[in-house]
Amino acid sequence: MKITVMTADEQIITVDVDPHETVENVKALLEVEISVPLKQQQLLYNGKEMRNFEKLSELGVKDDDLVMMVSTAASTLSTNNLGFNPDGSAVNPEAFQQHVRSDSNIMAQLFQSDPELAQVVLGNDLNRLQEILRERHQQRSKLRSQQEEELALHYADPFDVEAQKKIEAAIRQKGIDENWQAALEHNPEAFARVVMLYVDMEVNGVPLKAFVDSGAQSTIISKSCAERCGLLRLLDQRYKGIAHGVGQSEILGRIHVAPIKIGNIFYPCSFTVLDAPNMEFLFGLDMLRKHQCIIDLKENLLRVGGGEVSVPFLQEKDIPSRFLDEERYSKQASSSVAPGTSGTTDRSNNVVPLGGQSSGGSRGDVAQGPVFEAKVAKLVELGFGRDAVIQALKLFDGNEEQAAGFLFGG
Repeated sequence: MKITVMTADEQIITVDVDPHETVENVKALLEVEISVPLKQQQLLYNGKEMRNFEKLSELGVKDDDLVMMVSTAASTLSTNNLGFNPDGSAVNPEAFQQHVRSDSNIMAQLFQSDPELAQVVLGNDLNRLQEILRERHQQRSKLRSQQEEELALHYADPFDVEAQKKIEAAIRQKGIDENWQAALEHNPEAFARVVMLYVDMEVNGVPLKAFVDSGAQSTIISKSCAERCGLLRLLDQRYKGIAHGVGQSEILGRIHVAPIKIGNIFYPCSFTVLDAPNMEFLFGLDMLRKHQCIIDLKENLLRVGGGEVSVPFLQEKDIPSRFLDEERYSKQASSSVAPGTSGTTDRSNNVVPLGGQSSGGSRGDVAQGPVFEAKVAKLVELGFGRDAVIQALKLFDGNEEQAAGFLFGG
C-alpha cells in the first residue's frame, strides 16, 4: 500500500510499504528518501506518536493515509502547528489548512479519496474542517475496534458460550451487510420512496385527486370533501358509528349513490363518510370490483369498465405534497373500515355491525338461519344465482335491500 508522509518543512513523500511493516522499518526507508536520521524522526498518525515496534496494520494505517513526520529538534513546534488532538481535530486548524492547500499532490489525493474533506479544506469554515476531522477519526476508531474485536473472536476459546454468540452475531451482521451491498448494486429502487397510486377524478362535478387503494374494503370520503362536492346533504346518519382498525375514526354515515367521472364517462359510486380531516378521498375495493377496474402497473394506468376507459396514474410532481404526507392517514382510514371492524354504536358504546343487525358478528359471519334463508330465497327468485346472493348478503351483513342494489348494480 502507499502512504503519504508530510514533513515539518512541507515536504511530501509517498512511500510504498507493506501493511504489516513496523514503524521502525518505515523510518529507515524515510531516512534513505529524505536523509533524516531514524533516531531524529517522530511519526504522528491521528495526532498520536507511532512507536518503533508497532506495525502499520495495528495502528490502523491504510492505503493513501496521511502520516506527519517531525524531527526531534522541532517536535514541539510541529506538534503545536500541524499535529492532531486526541479527538482527531487539528491542533492548529488554520496552519493545517494552509499546509494542505499549498501542496497540489495532497489536494489531488484528497479529491480522490475524500472529496468532502477536500472541499472543506478549500473553504473558509474552520469549524466545519474540525468537525470533518473528528468524524474521520471516529470512523477510523470504530473500524479499528471492529477489526480488533473480530481478531479477538478469531482466537477466542471455542467453548466460550459468550464468544460464540458474538461470533454468530458478527457472521449474521456480515451477511446483512453483504445483502445490503447487493441491494444497492442490483436493486437500488428498493431504497427509494414508493409513491402511491392517484388518478384524476370528478365527484359530483368537483375535480379531485383520488387515492386508489385495492387494500381498502370501502370507498371513503372525508366530511370536508363531501361538503365541497355538495354531497353532505345526502348523508344517511343511520350508518354512523366508530371505525376501529390501526387507529379510530368516527363514521358519520353513508352516501348511497353519487356520480363520479373517470376519463369522460360517469359511474355511480357509494361512499362511507369519515370524520378524517387528514384524508380526502379513497377509491376502495368495493367500487374497483363493481366497475371492473384493472390496475395496470406496466402501463401505469387505471382501466375502468374492463378497459373502456383508461386514465394514467399521476406522477409524483402532479400529486400535492400534502397528499404524500397523508398516505399514512389514508391507510389508517382504510384499515379502520376493514371487515369486522366497523359498525354503529348503541348507548352502551358496544359496537354492532352496519345494516341494523344486532348479532355483533363481523361481515362474512352472518348467521345462516331461517331468516337468512328466506332472504336468499327472495333474491334468488329475482333471477340471481344462490352463491352470488349469499355473498352479497354476507357483504352487507344480511341487509336485503343493499344486497339487492349491489346485485342489480353488478
